Amino acid sequence: MKVVIKARPQDFIVEEIAALPLSPKGPFRVYLLTKSGRNTVELIQELCRKFNLSRDAISYGGRKDRHSLSSQYIAIKSPKLMEAKQDDFSLKFIGFMKRPMGPDLIQGNKFEVTVRKLSAADIKKAESGIEGVNEAGFANYFDDQRFGSFDDRQGFLAEKVLKQEFNGALKVYLTAINPADKKEEKERKKFFFEHWKDWKACLMPAKTRYEREIFAYLTQKPNAILEVLRKISRKELSMHFSTYQAYLWNEILRRIIISRLHKPYKIYPGIAGDYVFCSSKDDYLEDLILSVPGSKAQLADKDVEAVYHKVLADRGIKQSAFNKLKLRQAFFKSFARQALVKPQDLDFTVVQDEIYPGKKKLTLRFSLPRASFATMLVKAIFS
Repeated sequence: MKVVIKARPQDFIVEEIAALPLSPKGPFRVYLLTKSGRNTVELIQELCRKFNLSRDAISYGGRKDRHSLSSQYIAIKSPKLMEAKQDDFSLKFIGFMKRPMGPDLIQGNKFEVTVRKLSAADIKKAESGIEGVNEAGFANYFDDQRFGSFDDRQGFLAEKVLKQEFNGALKVYLTAINPADKKEEKERKKFFFEHWKDWKACLMPAKTRYEREIFAYLTQKPNAILEVLRKISRKELSMHFSTYQAYLWNEILRRIIISRLHKPYKIYPGIAGDYVFCSSKDDYLEDLILSVPGSKAQLADKDVEAVYHKVLADRGIKQSAFNKLKLRQAFFKSFARQALVKPQDLDFTVVQDEIYPGKKKLTLRFSLPRASFATMLVKAIFS
């Protein structure tokens, strides 16, 4: 079943837990940033404009969802006090540090998540799911929000880069439609898709600076696809690479879990593959650490190695491809990730849903380690 969460920002409350090395003084001022309905990156950019700061002056450990009421720590390298309070965010001074804020300082996050529009049968199912998660934990998949750049018509940009299918990679970059895109943007991308390689035609509706520059360049040099791809920023290309690595990691974990289970599986649908969950405790999975695919991936044992290489082979990817990139502005960085996660202090309450008459709402309270998704815990409960 598809559940209703984030009906309003107050339905998804996140509080960052961090070990901050505060000092009596230092070049970095630490602030608690509390926001509602705002994206972390966009809000940081707004703060830079508001206080006339360079983007490098503000550091943070992680991004918090727009559709939430969240608090997180940021550090600003400036001697000035910059507290602020508006309807959708506040900035409160905490103290000083001698270093910038970073992911290594984050220990985890504390959550309060409200799930709505539930029937009595849904509540019964959820209670059983909560008991199972408390006992066995849940598969630590990257969740759907990680796959915003995935195009179900064309696939992943990064996969095409690894296969050296550069025309396809550029086409994904310029024509992939995100659900959050505005109507005009969707129509423009659709036009590019339908008129691909007719660069003069594509130049006419081009709107962004990048689109105009690229289609004008290709009008003069129609086959200079690789040169154009090299103009994508390191930040953007890194995002596409990490998205594809997350997909591969999910697929590896999915296959390992299936190999250890008997049908029927507990499944929750996802936009880039279904999520398969364990229904009982598994000591092997509980201790398993999986590397995100890359040139320096560390494989736990022969079983993991076999699944890892089978997943790559099924996608037409060779391990050596990670070391033979024609685009040098980004690379596939490998890192270790727990296969299963157990929530801390998980409890819940059930009351009448004030938004959906005749229905119930379930409010979950729990803590998770860094780099785990609260939405995945909800999926595990309702799978």
